[in-house]
Amino acid sequence: MSQKPNVTRPKSLKAKMAAPEVDLGFRWGVPNTALLALGVAVLAGGYMSLSRGSLTLAPVLLVAGYCVLIPAALLVRGSGSTEGE
Repeated sequence: MSQKPNVTRPKSLKAKMAAPEVDLGFRWGVPNTALLALGVAVLAGGYMSLSRGSLTLAPVLLVAGYCVLIPAALLVRGSGSTEGE
């Protein structure tokens, strides 16, 4: 009386290889897009000001774009559903 062991196999290889999806809580919304667009516009203005020879306005705009607006666009929580992507 030999019994076969009860083995369950996945229906597809994709189901076996897929890692569980983890929600990191990152949502991209309208405020993020607006801050990113503003940051890119400030950076463009900073580089144009730098090409014209401004030694005070250009660094202020570039620092504001790179150190304030772009990180703010990434850090601000977007509004929307509580689910991730």
